[in-house]
This record gives sequence, C-alpha cells and structure tokens, in this order.
Amino acid sequence: MFTQSAKYYDALYKALGKDYATEAQRISEIVADRKRSDGNALLDVACGTGKHLEALRDRFAAEGLDIDRNLLAIASERNPGLPMHLADMISFNLGKRFDAILCLFGSIGYAPNLVRLEQTLQTFAKHLKPGGVVVLEPWFTPEQWDDGHVNALYVDEPGLKIARMNVSRRDGNVAVLHFHYMVASRDGIRNFTEPHRITLFTHEQYANAFRNARLTVSFDEIGLTGRGLFVGTAPVL
Repeated sequence: MFTQSAKYYDALYKALGKDYATEAQRISEIVADRKRSDGNALLDVACGTGKHLEALRDRFAAEGLDIDRNLLAIASERNPGLPMHLADMISFNLGKRFDAILCLFGSIGYAPNLVRLEQTLQTFAKHLKPGGVVVLEPWFTPEQWDDGHVNALYVDEPGLKIARMNVSRRDGNVAVLHFHYMVASRDGIRNFTEPHRITLFTHEQYANAFRNARLTVSFDEIGLTGRGLFVGTAPVL
C-alpha cells in the first residue's frame, strides 16, 4: 500500500514532528516496568521504515516485521544486521518467542475486521515468552473519528517538496483515507494517489482481543502520541 510513497515516508513524518527517540525511551520504560520475562528480545510488528528500531536496537535484541516490502527494504538498510521479516501481522509464524512485541502508530487498524483483530492478538500472544509484553498503539475509535476532516501535510526540504492532502471519510466502521500526493524533486513533478482503509475498532474491542488472547491488559490514556497505549502481559508459567 506504500508502493509509491515509501521513499517519502520519513520526510513526511519528520515534517509532522514525529519524535522516534522520545517514543523509544517511553517504550523502553513501559517494557522494563511490565515485562516479567528475563530476556530482551523485541519484535516491532508493522515496523515501517525502522525508525523505532533504530532507536531501540542498542537496548534490545531487536527484529522487525512488515507486510510492505518497500518499507521493509528501507528498514533493513537503516538497521544493518537486524533480522527483518516480510509477513502479515495477522498470521505470521516466526518459530520463536519474544520478551516484547510492539505494534505502533495505529498500524493495528489495518486488520480488516474484528475476527482478524482477534487473530492478530492471538498471533502476538503465541510469539510471547511467559511474562512478555505487547505494547499496542491503537488507531482512532469510532467516537474519535472526525468524518469530513480536511488535512494537508507539507515537506519543504532542499531538493524535495511534497504536498499530501486528503479528506477523511467513513465507510461503516472503516476510516477511508485517499491520499493525494504532489511531489517535486530535481527529477520533475509527479502526482499520485494512495488509498488506505483502516478499521475503527472500539476501546472495548481492543481490550477484549487482548483478554481473548489470554493477556492481562491495561490502558495508558496518553501513550506516545495522544491515542493511548494498550499494554498486555502474558502469564508467567
């Protein structure tokens, strides 16, 4: 889904002011506080371009996973030597367990329905060591969604100008984001569009998915970006 925009992803979120280093510090604190396993193996699910991994790799034996090969290629180049897995977050099977699993930046919303959300959390739980933790940043809930919101994001760098615009729409319980890009570089000016459909799960649906995966769950209302964080802990055997 990021076929055309992957190479601009970091520039866009730099313009948005995303602070990966501060978020990584907060993640490290949460994992240290909540995990009861004795290792430091970490899997970043839907790792994107690997900016969180870059900030976490010195603290954890870190690995990344993403369904988009273009984003994963950037993550691999940014984090040489870290294992990277091309796989779907819903049903991956790595044959190993981790002390911490992350799923950040609302990526969980790409699970297309409640059944797939439940399956995703069960997949995470299957890959956790006893006492390990899942740190999940939700997408917007139906109550938080601002239908019809007009949004624009601009990049103004030497040699690169980007305008990304969209009008937020809703199709039932799905947020429809149809991004329109105009990109100017030394190679010229190009336009393209990129559709995203992201499910608006309720708070209780997230919490129940954790419980059904046999994870003890709590919710931090502030989280990393204001959307909150669900933190689930696997039982200690």
